[in-house]
Amino acid sequence: MNIIVTKSAEETKIVAKLFAEMLAQEMTAQGAVVVALDGALGAGKTTFAQGFAEGLGVKEKVKSPTFVLMHKHVLKGTSKKSQVKKYKYFYHADCYRLESEKDVSAIGLDEVMQDPENIVLVEWARRIKKAMPKDTIRVKFSYINGQTRKINFN
Repeated sequence: MNIIVTKSAEETKIVAKLFAEMLAQEMTAQGAVVVALDGALGAGKTTFAQGFAEGLGVKEKVKSPTFVLMHKHVLKGTSKKSQVKKYKYFYHADCYRLESEKDVSAIGLDEVMQDPENIVLVEWARRIKKAMPKDTIRVKFSYINGQTRKINFN
């Protein structure tokens, strides 16, 4: 378990960017690389997702998919050294509005989490805990005060 404390949204984005770059190089999952984000409203999950997407080379603005539930971004290795080339898509899901694990199939998230060409970030993952793959990487956010957040990586 690793814990990092950030003191601004920008620091949270930097941590997320570095984490994404590391994952893209290190991971050898059977299915998709799945990262679960949990924490209270305003704890930094979407800010983290923005930095994470940047670390994967996503150029477009990353917004919270709260209302559409899931966004899909095409990954393009931006350099010859890029390890992101082994993944084709970055999915950013927000499960805040899902009522049960059954809804995971309804939006196609179950299939997305099985495809080894995908990197998947799931906000509010605790709402679909039983549907998450066993090898899910878990990141928990805690609000300390002001802009200060504690990020716990499991």
